[in-house]
Amino acid sequence: GASVLLLRACLVLLASPIYLLSFLGIWEPFCRKVFFPFILDKIGVTHEKKSKKHKQELFRNLPDFRGPSGALRILEIGTGSGSNFQFYPAGCKVTCSDINPNFQEGLKKNMKKNQHVQYEEFLVAAGEDLGQVPSGSVDVVVCTLVLCSVSSVSGTLREALRVLRPGGAFYFLEHVAAEHSSWRYFWQQVYYPTWKLVFAGCCLTRELWKNLEEAKFSELKIQHISIAMPWMPIEPHIVGYGVK
Repeated sequence: GASVLLLRACLVLLASPIYLLSFLGIWEPFCRKVFFPFILDKIGVTHEKKSKKHKQELFRNLPDFRGPSGALRILEIGTGSGSNFQFYPAGCKVTCSDINPNFQEGLKKNMKKNQHVQYEEFLVAAGEDLGQVPSGSVDVVVCTLVLCSVSSVSGTLREALRVLRPGGAFYFLEHVAAEHSSWRYFWQQVYYPTWKLVFAGCCLTRELWKNLEEAKFSELKIQHISIAMPWMPIEPHIVGYGVK
């Protein structure tokens, strides 16, 4: 514990300009509008290369969840720049949502590259508050690298279940806490406060599989995987889907 606190203090000193900007109320709006979309775009390129095979396997059975009409209606929570569009089946109807509306440039680029998808609308909304989406109105909810930063994981999962039709599915791929006895977990604890500040609320030590297990899915498939990112404490991931 003492080692963690000491190393955390060292990181605070190194990141003291950011902490000062945060104290003055300048960092958060700058982070959400400029820094976070920029850095996520750069990190996202590497993460997409590392996670591509996992996403291909994850989304392979999306067509199985088409509704009675034959259409596949997808709601993506935390769409960001739209890196998942390439994995969606042709003709599916996608509603995009994100609490941060500042990903528009990357989002438009990915929409243009993936014209096999029908884009319905973009909602500025938090995962915990999807009131603009009617209950039981979508076949699939997709959430990748989002549950780490929502204000309430359980609230987001409740909303996902609400908007899904019976028999619909919630798809996820998220980074999670490492084994408590590992060095990875030690460094996750060290980085935690500064990482959360710098990366717009991203939490390194959430055990998200527990939240998913506690949610009221009739069927849940979870796989623990590793996606190595150079010099970043987010290697442990979970991937899978739950059925309403």
